[in-house]
Amino acid sequence: MSKVQLKDQQINPLGVLGALPDPIIVVDKEGFIPYANPAGEEFFASSVNMLKKTRIENLVPFGSPLLTLIEQVRLSNDRVSEYAVDLGTPKTGIKNVNIQVSSLFDQDQVVVQIEERTIASKMDRQLTHRGAARSVTAMAAMLAHEVKNPLSGIRGSAQLLEMNASDSDRALTRLICDETDRICALVDRMEAFSDDRPIEREAVNIHEVLEHVRMVAQNGFAKKVHFSEMYDPSLPDVFGNRDQLIQIFLNLIKNAAESVPEEEGEITLTTAYRPGVRLAVPGNSNRVQLPLEVGIQDNGPGIPDEILPHIFEPFITTKTGGSGLGLALVAKIVGDHGGIIEYDKAGSNSCFYIRLPVFNLPQKKE
Repeated sequence: MSKVQLKDQQINPLGVLGALPDPIIVVDKEGFIPYANPAGEEFFASSVNMLKKTRIENLVPFGSPLLTLIEQVRLSNDRVSEYAVDLGTPKTGIKNVNIQVSSLFDQDQVVVQIEERTIASKMDRQLTHRGAARSVTAMAAMLAHEVKNPLSGIRGSAQLLEMNASDSDRALTRLICDETDRICALVDRMEAFSDDRPIEREAVNIHEVLEHVRMVAQNGFAKKVHFSEMYDPSLPDVFGNRDQLIQIFLNLIKNAAESVPEEEGEITLTTAYRPGVRLAVPGNSNRVQLPLEVGIQDNGPGIPDEILPHIFEPFITTKTGGSGLGLALVAKIVGDHGGIIEYDKAGSNSCFYIRLPVFNLPQKKE
């Protein structure tokens, strides 16, 4: 490929391709790979020198959909795309990707662009998280009616027995009262899932919410934890419910504070503007952007891999005596805002990321 002149600067097309994060390879008419960008080398776990000596049919398994797409482009001299394709090599294993294959004009070569479906997978998981959180709705309504009423009778009877009980028996009646109170509190928390009324939303300054939550935490359950902030001061307002946003971040920060080391616990709060994600808001067919990202990072041990796919489902917890409803409720509230929540672990740190929509001023009617 030749270099092109642009505003008196030499731009190398290969350098541009090399800077792209998506894997890109070129396949010639004999099936060899004369070019691969660094992301392509990483995806196929082979250097470009090795790829140049390898035919594409020897790189991917027999019958791979990539071979079919390349053949289609050779025959039609056009562009084809395929989404949610399982693609891999014996070295890398199978990955779910989107593939775009197009022909190079005036050359008997095709260009293959591979997009790993990270964002698409997040969208799928968000729908699963929301469904899991709302799956408790019918159960909560049933428990509120069928369980709390009998529990009130049990507690009242225990209190009557306690009046004439001996000291040893009084300990047992107190245990009955304490346990009925605990079950009632659990049912009360579950009732939050049955509230499907539309939430009242307005413009909310996310930094004011985070600072409020941080002050509550530092004056209560997180007195020994060191907090740091990395905020983007230029962020626009969130379109949300202030009280519910406080509930989201208070829950996440409490979880982080309980997981960090007792002596050197650290929690970092971050905000950033990251455009590119769109999602449908519940009750609205329009899709909105979710550019506002809030991160809550801690230096705790993180969530065990075996329960990671289920952390937003009800009754999943790593805490002794925990109910497992906290993150499920967080997922529901985030979903009611039309947002998404994800967990990521990098090195010794773990982090929850929440993406939320911005507040847009209503359009004036002419």
